[in-house]
Amino acid sequence: MLNLRTCKASFSLDRDYTSPTWNWLTLLAIACSFVAAQPAGSFASERLTPIVRAVQESSPSVVNIQGQKSISQTADGTPTPPRQVNGMGTGIVIDPRGYILTNHHVVNGVRRINVTLKEGQTYVAQVIARDKKTDLAVIRIRTPRPLPIVRIGTSEDLMAGETVIAVGNAFGYEHTVTTGIISALHRNVQVNDTQQYLDLIQTDASINPGNSGGPLLNINGEMIGVNVAVRAGAQGIGFAIPVDKALVIASRMMSIEKLDNHWHGLEALSLDGPHGPVTVAKVDRQSPAQSSGLRRGDKIEQIGDTTIERSLDIERALLGRRIGERVAMRITRDGQPLELNLAVAHRSTRGRTRPLTTAQIAESSNSLQQATWETLGLKLKQEPSSSLRRLGVPYQGGMRVVSVRPKSSAAEQGVLQGDILVKMHRWTTASQRDLRFIVDHANKLSQSESVKFYIVRGEDTFFGHMSVARRGKSSVR
Repeated sequence: MLNLRTCKASFSLDRDYTSPTWNWLTLLAIACSFVAAQPAGSFASERLTPIVRAVQESSPSVVNIQGQKSISQTADGTPTPPRQVNGMGTGIVIDPRGYILTNHHVVNGVRRINVTLKEGQTYVAQVIARDKKTDLAVIRIRTPRPLPIVRIGTSEDLMAGETVIAVGNAFGYEHTVTTGIISALHRNVQVNDTQQYLDLIQTDASINPGNSGGPLLNINGEMIGVNVAVRAGAQGIGFAIPVDKALVIASRMMSIEKLDNHWHGLEALSLDGPHGPVTVAKVDRQSPAQSSGLRRGDKIEQIGDTTIERSLDIERALLGRRIGERVAMRITRDGQPLELNLAVAHRSTRGRTRPLTTAQIAESSNSLQQATWETLGLKLKQEPSSSLRRLGVPYQGGMRVVSVRPKSSAAEQGVLQGDILVKMHRWTTASQRDLRFIVDHANKLSQSESVKFYIVRGEDTFFGHMSVARRGKSSVR
């Protein structure tokens, strides 16, 4: 290969200037002189591809996990005599104080969890919380300085065929980078008799033993999944937990109720995309959130120094606060900015409210049915989660369609009596509380041309796009 940086050309004045050879040498000399005049690093930008940038930005927030555990079965669940093995995996820093998201199976049964940072420092981690069903866990290390956290994207708009990047401790080789595409979405994987994964991202980016718990990134360097499994005996088939699902579980595991025994009394959902702010879906009565002046529908932008982009950020912002400590909160209400103060309370004060009467419950249910009929064109009743589990679909609950209003958008989309509505827009529809939130925001949803929805019919899942009607003067509480 010709090295243009060092090439030289010379030619004599008695040459035939009209010959093709002279013209070629002239052009070569001009090219060489141009290249030689360029700064040494001018071609580096051509190598700095989006994949390289994504890896450079995310790597400091990816950690390697190692430890020894006792194993008494094979990967497919077959019992074996107990033996000691060196376990390995990967983790993702999700809070500067050293909170790390990983897989439950990476840290389960490990006596001493060693976590190594990108720069090489090693710390002993403590398991903070775990969720065996979804195979997720949160561990923590204590470091002398804050840690960089991964940039988080969304798994809501993933596309089959888009480029993805996996970073992890593959076979013990730290910070191994592999690339590929999203091969498919919504995969269900049965690992053994006791472990099943639902609604996974399938990718052909190489995911090997040790990658578990590491990030699956999009081309922008945002985490869109948590690598979890590889198909035994297959090449180019790996799986990741969608990040939206993983962070909902992480929010529960890192809740101040679980970790601090404190209470704030609010629930929030992301209505404005993956980067917030979040919208308050519920405020418990006689809760710290209600005492602060927070209302349902408020948009929370910041709590303390933490920008609120998802419900996990609320827990992160309030974690470690003292009871009675007033934390500044910036919100938007009806388009107007407001400053509030929130002080968490002890968990023991939760639930000290008078329960609803039977008549109040019935009135609330009837009002909700009227609102869903008016806005969605549907009458719905809650479907037990056990029904969906028997069908083997990746949803925790849904609402069965009792009736469809003729000529409604739902009817035009082919929704039938007996279908189970499991999701609308970004939100699951597993309970009456979920429906209340949706109909309370029907006027905003009606401004969109259509809203994507998912239904389960038999053992199949279908989706469509329906229009949401504006609400009248009736209200649901």
